[in-house]
Amino acid sequence: MSETAAIPFPDEIIHLDEINRSLDSALAEADTAVERMDKEYNDAKRYMVFNRGEIDPHEMFRSEQELKRIDSRGAFTVRLRDKLAKLKASPYFARIDFHERGGEEASFYIGQFTFDRDGQLLVYDWRSPVASMFYDYEIGPAEYIAPMGKIDGELTRKRQFKIKNGLMEYALESSANIQDDVLQRELAHTSDEKMKSIIATIQKEQNQIIRDESVGTLIIQGAAGSGKTSIALHRIAFLLFRFQDGLTAKNVTILSPNKVFGDYISNVLPELGEEPIFEASLSDIAELQLEGVVGFEEEKDPLLQDDAGWAERARFKSTMDFVQLLDEYIKQMPSMVFSPSDCSFERFTARAEMIAARYKAYGKYPVKRRLEMIAEDIYERFYSDCYEKDDIPQSRTILKALKKMLKVKDTLALYKEFYKRCGMSQMFAMPSKKMLEWADVYPFLYVMAAFEGLRESGVIKHLVIDEMQDYTPIQYAALNIMFQCPKTILGDFGQFLNPNHLNTLEDLKKLYGGAKYAELSKSYRSTYEIIEFAKKIKRAGAIEAVERHGEPPKIIKCLDRQDELARLKAMIDAFKKSAYSSLGIITKTNSDARRLYDLLAANFDVHHISPESTRFLNGVSVTSVQMSKGLEFDEVIIPGANSGNYSNEYDRSLLYIACTRAMHKLTLLYEGELSSLLV
Repeated sequence: MSETAAIPFPDEIIHLDEINRSLDSALAEADTAVERMDKEYNDAKRYMVFNRGEIDPHEMFRSEQELKRIDSRGAFTVRLRDKLAKLKASPYFARIDFHERGGEEASFYIGQFTFDRDGQLLVYDWRSPVASMFYDYEIGPAEYIAPMGKIDGELTRKRQFKIKNGLMEYALESSANIQDDVLQRELAHTSDEKMKSIIATIQKEQNQIIRDESVGTLIIQGAAGSGKTSIALHRIAFLLFRFQDGLTAKNVTILSPNKVFGDYISNVLPELGEEPIFEASLSDIAELQLEGVVGFEEEKDPLLQDDAGWAERARFKSTMDFVQLLDEYIKQMPSMVFSPSDCSFERFTARAEMIAARYKAYGKYPVKRRLEMIAEDIYERFYSDCYEKDDIPQSRTILKALKKMLKVKDTLALYKEFYKRCGMSQMFAMPSKKMLEWADVYPFLYVMAAFEGLRESGVIKHLVIDEMQDYTPIQYAALNIMFQCPKTILGDFGQFLNPNHLNTLEDLKKLYGGAKYAELSKSYRSTYEIIEFAKKIKRAGAIEAVERHGEPPKIIKCLDRQDELARLKAMIDAFKKSAYSSLGIITKTNSDARRLYDLLAANFDVHHISPESTRFLNGVSVTSVQMSKGLEFDEVIIPGANSGNYSNEYDRSLLYIACTRAMHKLTLLYEGELSSLLV
């Protein structure tokens, strides 16, 4: 770092004052415009109410249309005002000076949003082409891709700022990467209740992923704490900015592991000036597709099950081999389930040969959809061949006759038949009548797609799938039918949650053969000491710690469970006196978390994060490894770190996940014998 200024440069103080004055003026104008729109809307509405019985229908229609136009303009004006208010708090975070080859040198200030005044761009959106140079280049030769093509030249200056409530807290300038210093400052902060935007600290490798405009699917394999979820959300914000004429927030959905995580990440896009995107789970999607068809059990915690048959069935259905078996069955299924015959209605007859030919011609459609199309074809043929139209059978009557030619009436019967034909009837078990095990839900949907058809989303143009390692190949195969759009798929195959899932990263790459692949190995969440500790547990050589140091993790031996609980309570007291905002007490299972929460709730204000929870809050949280995925805490305590709780290779993954939730401080408690995974 060639120069660091705790007190900002005088020229930057002057510039910030000028920007603040321009923002004040723009905000005042926006407030006036909002008030004017409110008045116009209320006046128009009042006129319609008071004159409803006197104005004719045409005038009423015109008045309603005008009301909608005012409402639309008003909503736009409110959004503009809100963006200006956010800019007022922090107008920009960086400045770059760029000397275009053959042109003049110019300064560009980069912030959350574009701000122009009287035709002059005062702040450039972080997603703009010119802003990419801030993330990708140091002082020296640089270039960016503009609408008219590549612009190259030389970056002559890089400055970074922290502006809060309109005041400059610091300014940094360097010929080296000034982001390193800013990154260290930001990482040293305590945690927030919501994930925040990272536009001021985006690293070069992250920026390349965010600005990837590939039409197809992008797979991001990211180590714990590498910021992969934040990067995916920033990529969505970039795509919404880049393709704003064809892509809106309503066209994007994210599949997240639970509602707590959904709440935790819910602020990122609004903070970046975009509307929130729809968040769903695999269960939500299945419920929508299977309504009125068949019920299903929610996914069970595999750590709490002792049914060997249930575990074997889940493992069998988690492999690529299972998908291939289903594909072979589905390929044979159309000829297996339908036997065409002559279709007669008094003087009208459609021959079996014609029905068979049409059935084959519509081969890309689900079986039942084919029958609907054939029924329409037969009706059109009867209609065109007949002068007297009165007694022509309707298409619904023809369809009813065609359905009688089916050998299998519904997907459930067809799905059961699959296991019989494979000679593996033991691999299918129903908890009760018309009720599927969770492991059967997406295989069932896959078969249903070929036989009856699924509801395909025409609205969703981009799907984000988080925690990719927790989804099986057959779940991906079914999702690909329902969401035929580009996808951003992210996760960490080093953080498996389900011991009954045998799928691998290579399986995922095979499923998305043409996808781009990116890997993030640097961890930003935890201190160097915590990451080095976690690496020894997981034996994960790929993860690289940022050089941010803190106290080493502690392993504390307790006399017995009572002593362990007493020490835990003392640590909660110490946390409450500290500067930290969040403490996560992470147990192995959900039931362990429930029991511990009940013990602590009598003496402390603690939150219990369970599968039924919907919000993430600062303070003390008791939760399981499963529910902690994707979250981060200033301090983490892992009780019960003994050989009874953590002993096998799967437990190694659970311990690794739990440890890497900690940002600044990590403590493990145990009584009895310490887990061999920690030795």
